[in-house]
Amino acid sequence: MSFINPDRFKIVDQLKRNHLVFPRAEKLKTAFSKCLEHQFISQTNDCVEARGLVVTGSSRVGKSRELKKLIGDFNASKTQMPDGRPAKIVSCVLSGRVSFKDLGVKTLSALGYEVQRARTQEYIWERVLDQAQGQGVVGIHYDECQHVFAAGAKSNAVFLDSFKSMMKEPRWPLMLILSGVPTLFEYVRSYEQLDALVDPVHFDEIRLKRDKDELLELLFAYADEAEIDIFQLVTMEFLSRLDFACAHRWGLVIELLIDTLTKAKLEGKSELKLEDFAEQFALRTGTTKQYSPFTEPDYVEAFDAQRMLKLSE
Repeated sequence: MSFINPDRFKIVDQLKRNHLVFPRAEKLKTAFSKCLEHQFISQTNDCVEARGLVVTGSSRVGKSRELKKLIGDFNASKTQMPDGRPAKIVSCVLSGRVSFKDLGVKTLSALGYEVQRARTQEYIWERVLDQAQGQGVVGIHYDECQHVFAAGAKSNAVFLDSFKSMMKEPRWPLMLILSGVPTLFEYVRSYEQLDALVDPVHFDEIRLKRDKDELLELLFAYADEAEIDIFQLVTMEFLSRLDFACAHRWGLVIELLIDTLTKAKLEGKSELKLEDFAEQFALRTGTTKQYSPFTEPDYVEAFDAQRMLKLSE
């Protein structure tokens, strides 16, 4: 018995490979390139410090997707360091509270080096430095980095100071990319020495008046990829309902769009209707398709956007 529909898998894979370059991606790339140049300079002169990024935005706004694409493209480019070796960046996804020692273990694992937690914290972080330098790893991305902090926790100072030290390490300064929800930036900003070494990049939620053209470009690009018509569907009324149903989050718009196009493609439909989105919204949230932001006349009053966000996550 097969648990995967090969036709569905093929469609979803094709759509998820679709990636549009929006202004926020260009802004992120520009900030990334600036930090990378600084890191390379630190390898060739007495400027023994790297710079980093703090990338923030609400949940499901698209931070991780853009960073994954950027870091993947950078690693694939095999950009040469001053010593001629190809530079790399590794990523760690953090979840729940961790100690600085735990972070070292996770970082070593991302570097392909497994170590027993019984080792001392000093030993673990020395291996991080050795492995990063030996492998040509110039930067580390810590995703969902807000998890290492807690209001009033004494360990906050340890992480903040240690991140600063990693970027100022004379033997091999590391460019850090810290990403997470907006509270992350508040923690970083509270420590002046670290704040001075990082550049902030913020990902906004959808504001329809400002982002209408980008949202339209997104919808038509995915629909064209699936070879399904949406021209008659895409009105300002529909855009408002879609934006509201997805709690103004780019990531949720993309996920709902992919689900809707996939189902339509499998059923041989040539165009999308409002009820197609209502059906997929119901499947994602556990509501009924007869009662959704796509069908209710007074949907703004009828639904709590924050509750819908929790249902969608």
